[in-house]
Amino acid sequence: MNLQRIAAFSRGDLGGNPAGVALLSAPLSDQDMARIAADVGYSETVFAYPLSEDRKQWRLRYFSPESEVPFCGHATIALGAVLGETYGLHTYALNINQATIEVTAVKAEQGIAAVLTSPNTQSRGLSDKELNETLSLFNLHASDLDAHLPPAKIHGGADHIVLPLKQRETLAAMRYDLNAGREMMDRHGLVTIMLVYTEDAQTFHSRNAFASGGVLEDPATGAASAAFAGYLRDRQWPHGGSITLYQGEDMGAPSVINVSLTDEPGAPVLVSGSTRKL
Repeated sequence: MNLQRIAAFSRGDLGGNPAGVALLSAPLSDQDMARIAADVGYSETVFAYPLSEDRKQWRLRYFSPESEVPFCGHATIALGAVLGETYGLHTYALNINQATIEVTAVKAEQGIAAVLTSPNTQSRGLSDKELNETLSLFNLHASDLDAHLPPAKIHGGADHIVLPLKQRETLAAMRYDLNAGREMMDRHGLVTIMLVYTEDAQTFHSRNAFASGGVLEDPATGAASAAFAGYLRDRQWPHGGSITLYQGEDMGAPSVINVSLTDEPGAPVLVSGSTRKL
């Protein structure tokens, strides 16, 4: 097993979300992957083994320290960088549990960056019960929400709830109880809850609670960013073909996520970011 530690969506030599990347020659048991992910200790570790002799098609599984995750954007970006360094700057087909996606390794000013093609996206509004429960978890009120973007359940390979906020200060003050968050996210099948502040039509600041994986907060969340871009498209938001999300600023791990998208409802989006070795 070739196990590497890579920060994805980094800003130069700073920040990014650490991921474990395990290149395998054959599948491991669920128990072994869960144990290794717990030992690595990052929010996710991706396990990949080749499905083709040219190493351009791979089977992927993602594990947090506490559970398997259906799709993880930052670990896929980290994997793209490792594949690019190991096997060349190509596009790689990736079979995840419920979809086939792609990641392309590209040369960057510092090392290798990557661009992933997400699964299809979808979104829906929250029920009153879902909304009240989510607001209560973060000790928020309806008056804290951005009137231009309603709260929603969003999907881009995994399920998330997004709460768009009216003020940047409310985002910076994000607090919640980890155990209560884990219970709620597990009950609703959520990977993260995303709090987001709109700077302008193409620029957003976000924080992602990841209690479902035993982690209070994720520094950079590619899967939620993909789902959020699809949600904006569903709302006919003036995205201009791309958005940028800044995440991790309030936890000292500055990260930047770029998403490109078309106007086709539900279509995959392109999530890109830089990486750095740890």
